[in-house]
Amino acid sequence: MPTAAEEDVESPFPKLFTVEEANALLPKLGELLDDMAVHRDAMREKAPHLEPILEASARNGGGKIGSEYGVEAYNLHLAIERIRELGVLLKDLDTGLLDFPHEREGRVVFLCWHPPEERIGYWHEIQSGYRGRQPL
Repeated sequence: MPTAAEEDVESPFPKLFTVEEANALLPKLGELLDDMAVHRDAMREKAPHLEPILEASARNGGGKIGSEYGVEAYNLHLAIERIRELGVLLKDLDTGLLDFPHEREGRVVFLCWHPPEERIGYWHEIQSGYRGRQPL
């Protein structure tokens, strides 16, 4: 059932969050960000070794490192997809910057959060991005 905010405002986003709903998701999102960081870092560690593997892959399928890299890439994709399915926008993989579509004064804006912030404390216009953050 849609929230009052979702009924009042036309939104291109599948969900509009209240501040309370966004804050309630932070523990789960923190776990997903930690999971993503593990896979991202593993991919970065393996990336320098990929060139010879990619050259040989036409003949042998890429070998162990190529397979490991593929698994990490797939797991990273799954973690990103879980965030997207929640209706949250991942803006920066390295910092864990997340935006939550939100209705404010009759228009859609983003609630903005990234670790190590404990709670949602900022919002910004869709076009202004992180630099336009304002306190709630």
